Amino acid sequence: MRTLYLLAASGLALGTSACAVKAPPARTALECPQTQGDLSRTSAASDGKSCTYMTSSGAEVTLQLVSAAGGADAALTSIETTLLANRTPPTPDDKTKADAPPTPATAASATDSSKAAAVAAEQALEDSSRASVDVRIDSSGKHVTENGDGTMRVDLPGIHITANENDESAKVRVGPISIDANDSSATIKSRRDVRLRGEAFSREKRGIRATFIYTGKDLPTGYRFVGYEAGGPKTGPITVAIVKSKLDGVAGEEIYPDVKKLVRKNGGV
Repeated sequence: MRTLYLLAASGLALGTSACAVKAPPARTALECPQTQGDLSRTSAASDGKSCTYMTSSGAEVTLQLVSAAGGADAALTSIETTLLANRTPPTPDDKTKADAPPTPATAASATDSSKAAAVAAEQALEDSSRASVDVRIDSSGKHVTENGDGTMRVDLPGIHITANENDESAKVRVGPISIDANDSSATIKSRRDVRLRGEAFSREKRGIRATFIYTGKDLPTGYRFVGYEAGGPKTGPITVAIVKSKLDGVAGEEIYPDVKKLVRKNGGV
């Protein structure tokens, strides 16, 4: 009986201590290590609000604290708008080149871009699994429909896919993840509510995590890949790592794990 009382008392003490854990205070300055995996720091602002990194392949990463005074979603949408500003629409010459048979170099470039998008999508899917996205096929089987116009649709609980073979486009929705792709570009987005560090047992998810990736040849200044990884309290400030590369198919499988570590460390998610 005495052992039972001790166990009960220990359990109560653990439960009390778990509830007493407080979330970290809002960050006022970034922790910018000299290196983080393949990332090497190139500069750091004196106020601690931003720092920059470079990878061995030349990709640029800017880590910064972003205000969420107008709402976290609005802040992230503004960053996306800035990243995609001043894109150049394809010219007739570009269309002609696109219709021509691919050379080994352009084929390799397209493959690299697809791999980068696939890696990012795989990482986003991994994140969605932690968010308990429910994916099931009901008793009627797979919901796949094909129209005479070359469009195929897949509709399952938590999964919606629309693909068109005529323009080689595809739209994928898996829980909080959206992927829009065509023969020249791909956009991957993911936003979801999360618990802050120290609030593992909280019912309320007061944090946000987001991923954004765009790869295409219509970006300005020679860039081929732009995106961000973000995390932090919804009330802000949010830690955002902006990634840019002038190489087709930036090595996302090498960059994003390091970028995520920086964001999670500073964002407290």
